[in-house]
Amino acid sequence: MNPYSELAKKAVETFIKEKIIISPPLDLPKEFLEKKAGIFVSIHKEKSLRGCIGTYLPTKINIAEEIIHNAISAATEDCRFEPIKKEELTSLTYTVYILSLPELVKDLKELNPKKYGVIVKTFPLAFPNEEVIFNGHQVSKTGLLLPDLEGVETVEKQISIACQKGEIDPTREKIFIYKFVVEKYED
Repeated sequence: MNPYSELAKKAVETFIKEKIIISPPLDLPKEFLEKKAGIFVSIHKEKSLRGCIGTYLPTKINIAEEIIHNAISAATEDCRFEPIKKEELTSLTYTVYILSLPELVKDLKELNPKKYGVIVKTFPLAFPNEEVIFNGHQVSKTGLLLPDLEGVETVEKQISIACQKGEIDPTREKIFIYKFVVEKYED
């Protein structure tokens, strides 16, 4: 097993069994403690998704902390699933995605759903003269879709799914699209 998935697995198993958030092990490769990046962790049980949560920008001091926290969140906080139980731990597999910094997409021709993930964000309230109002009540919405997902063959479908995930109506809301690449590590 690669060290990324192994860290995700150790974090989840320790948390589910002991309710403890582990510290990064001392024997991790140097990169784990020096690099910062957005991280997604997906957990599968017998090839079916069991949880997936992440951050598209770094929120922790390094990728080790990001993996630990996002793995636990994927196991316990993904609202699409019940939290993972002890009995399931032996049948789980883990995939860790390290995201590049998002880049604003100026033309949809830049996208390729096999190569790039997408982030769709709404623009806060805008009036006909394009003056943006930040009133503290209207926050932007965000939807994200990782690259190279089964069944996602077109840019249009990728953007549509990301909009659905972010509860965004692109026909009624002004959107920005960002792209990113991932390093993918699966066990």
